[in-house]
Amino acid sequence: MTQMVIIGGGQAAGQTVASLRQEGFEGKIILIGDEPTLPYQRPPLSKAYLSGAVPAEKLLVRPEKFYQDRDIEVHLGETVTAIDPAQKTVTTAEGAFAYDKLLIATGSTPRRLSIPGSDLGGIHYLRTMADVDAIRDQMAQATRLCIVGGGYIGLEVASVAVSQGLSVDVLEMEERILQRVTTPFMSAFYQQLHESRGVTIHTQTGCSGFRGKDNAVTHVRCGETEIEADLVIVGIGIIPNIQLAHDAGLDCVQWHYR
Repeated sequence: MTQMVIIGGGQAAGQTVASLRQEGFEGKIILIGDEPTLPYQRPPLSKAYLSGAVPAEKLLVRPEKFYQDRDIEVHLGETVTAIDPAQKTVTTAEGAFAYDKLLIATGSTPRRLSIPGSDLGGIHYLRTMADVDAIRDQMAQATRLCIVGGGYIGLEVASVAVSQGLSVDVLEMEERILQRVTTPFMSAFYQQLHESRGVTIHTQTGCSGFRGKDNAVTHVRCGETEIEADLVIVGIGIIPNIQLAHDAGLDCVQWHYR
């Protein structure tokens, strides 16, 4: 019997197992995800889930019963540490899993800042459900939020935060928000929309560091000026998780854009 192993617990992995069964694949399917949650949709995290409008179970690609009924073996909270293409195995802390076919769907990780003060408490990145849970908990106590990055994630978080009464500043290095993904007209539309709701947007403004007290962030440094903040969310892009494939000797191509 053909054995298919899927590394990754995101939407791509969840849809793949569903499609395999729907298309008549009768072999064994093993899904290995490093999060403790079944595969779920990430796009709603930064707005619908953060605001509480959509509960966690509604984000799932498929409910738990789907995997049980279709004989899909699921390993959650397990990290694949190595792939051996010669032996056709993948290794986790549980041991080795043999495969005839392998899909690597490891997604990406947020690009992180490495600048003075970037290790202070209160500075968050948004990629997983657990990230949002932590942000939501702190948002309930915070008064001033600074978002580093004027992309979709940052602006969706800004919308939720300002509706909950927080003072919100958005920093964008480029001449306009959403510059990499949309037209000047749409950038201007979204800037006006957010500013009309009380968000302060700073374009052509970079983050040079953070200042804090008692290991918690209190200010975001922008060159010679500072912005008060007791909560910071960094959304400056993502990096593909290709290290596992690279270490296995697979050819990896990584695109860069501005």
